Amino acid sequence: MDWLDAVKWDDRGLVPAIAQELGSNDVLMVAWMNREALAATAERGQAVYWSRSRNRLWHKGEESGHVQQVHEIRLDCDEDVVLLKVTQHGHDPSIACHTGRHACFFQRLEATADGRTWRAVEPVLKDPSTIYPGQP
Repeated sequence: MDWLDAVKWDDRGLVPAIAQELGSNDVLMVAWMNREALAATAERGQAVYWSRSRNRLWHKGEESGHVQQVHEIRLDCDEDVVLLKVTQHGHDPSIACHTGRHACFFQRLEATADGRTWRAVEPVLKDPSTIYPGQP
């Protein structure tokens, strides 16, 4: 059996992929992979995802230069989620999020007098317009 056959792909042929920083164990981001993306990631040693918005393979850092070096690829107990242990390259401190932050999980749910709200609790490390020139 091909190792890719062990993965339980969804009905679109995708599996969620979590990028976790080696050392700190920070969860940097969650993306999607298809068979080709997972195979390319294993082959290259760098993260390759399936971009649902672009409808194509997306080598992390192809525009930003913020490449993810992959140290380990793990499959969860249900075989339907992939975990990548990565080192995020391209900026110091590292940036994984397109908003210019270290990680995509920068909003925290907080109680307010009026109920609850999401508040950004992590700083922007680099202006996204300088990472992605010409992007809105």
